[in-house]
Amino acid sequence: MSFFENTRKPEGFGGKIMVAMMNIGHSAVVRWGLRFLKLTLDDKVLDCGCGGGANIKRMLKKCPQGIVKGIDYSTVSVEKSKKVNKSAVTKGRCTVLCASVSELPFESEQFDVVTAFETIYFWPDLSQCFREVWRVLKPGGTFLICNESNGDTNKDEKWTDIIDGMTIYKDTELNVYLEQAKFQDIQIHKNKAGWLCVTARK
Repeated sequence: MSFFENTRKPEGFGGKIMVAMMNIGHSAVVRWGLRFLKLTLDDKVLDCGCGGGANIKRMLKKCPQGIVKGIDYSTVSVEKSKKVNKSAVTKGRCTVLCASVSELPFESEQFDVVTAFETIYFWPDLSQCFREVWRVLKPGGTFLICNESNGDTNKDEKWTDIIDGMTIYKDTELNVYLEQAKFQDIQIHKNKAGWLCVTARK
């Protein structure tokens, strides 16, 4: 397995290095994406594909009276997320589980917000995953997707060539998938760097 395969599912020592790198490397796109999300003090948030836990930590600060949960199918990522958010885990404000987005281990209508930063590239059966996100969101809740690659040019093909199972979606494709999953009020945001942020409401 190449080192870059660890972006899909971090494993072993290389995976530990990768999640630490992602915590730093993704910070700019995450800060940009969060501009399009209105978080309140007591929101209940789920971060899907939480990686190294930096995004969980950021949202815990934005929701000081709320709860932020995370899921990832990589045990290395789950371990790192728990460590980065140890204090919040101890206080009961944060839980991180090893799970797949295609079968979320939560009851319906649990969350005000669900986020997916730099992760939907690797989700199996996007339709099923979006239906699961819709299921666990409260009515009126928001789903935020944020990607560094928007699929508008060929420059991102270098990543899909070296990372097995990676798919880069265009905003138009995501719009169709979201509508099929019954999401409404779909908003598309892009910048000159080629970043893409999509918000949708249940």
